Amino acid sequence: MSSVSNYKHKSLLRSRIGNFCVASAGLATMLLASGNAVAIDVDAGDYTALPAGTNLGMVYYQYATADSLYSDGDKAPINAGLDSQVGILRGVHFTEIGGYTVDPQFLLPFGKVEGKDDTSALGDTSGIGDLLLAATVWLVNKPESNTYFGITPFLYVPVGSYDRNDTLNLGENRWKYALQAGYITGLTSKISLDLIGDVTFFGKNDELGASKATLEQDPLYQFQGFLRYNVTPQWDLRTGISHTLGGETQVNDINQDNDLATTKMTIGTAWFANPGLQLIANYGRDLSVENGFKEQHRLNFRILKAF
Repeated sequence: MSSVSNYKHKSLLRSRIGNFCVASAGLATMLLASGNAVAIDVDAGDYTALPAGTNLGMVYYQYATADSLYSDGDKAPINAGLDSQVGILRGVHFTEIGGYTVDPQFLLPFGKVEGKDDTSALGDTSGIGDLLLAATVWLVNKPESNTYFGITPFLYVPVGSYDRNDTLNLGENRWKYALQAGYITGLTSKISLDLIGDVTFFGKNDELGASKATLEQDPLYQFQGFLRYNVTPQWDLRTGISHTLGGETQVNDINQDNDLATTKMTIGTAWFANPGLQLIANYGRDLSVENGFKEQHRLNFRILKAF
């Protein structure tokens, strides 16, 4: 490829990868004591299709701290705390199948989670999480108008670290399946809107706790929306809001009355250091929680390399 063609190719990648941000799926962990499980978070631009033949290598890091615990919308009268430091390795390959752009990919989370203060009895855990396999199929792919619509099936493979005698685990010891749809449209030449929805289905964990109880869970739903403002072609600002609901658990067929209803927000920025290298930083926090820990602060960082 000539230097001129190579420059044009990288410029195209920069403009379209600039809209492509990645899911933080697997960053949060599961608290087996209350059966809380997270849905599939994405960043603004996740549903931008890139040219066939593009490969992406990504590394994520998240630090999150929770300082309160809720049950049925009421804050528990204890000094609760939960800290997590989690990363993800991710690889994505864009190809074309039957005239549609498809991106087979994998995500492998790893890290550490630790109970704090009055919930320090939860202990801590470290290791790898469950492997995620996914592939988005773009049914609408119009880069000239910044319009995209894709559908993504996810499969969670239970290979993560799990010990039934531990309250906290990075692995969940169960299969999970999710289906997500995402839509992007350009509102103006500088402002884009992202709308995403998904549902997660859960297999059984038949080794919950020392008694080897059986954990089941109802489907979990999430709806997300983002706005992005392109300050320059290399730099954007973004903000988003997300709401998760459902996911009540049953332990040995006994309902736990712990449906999730969590609303959270994020603000952040993305910047291209060069046409094939992008850096993203986001800050987020929970606005309201019905059941489970409430995150006070969450910092997400991502490095993307296109090749």
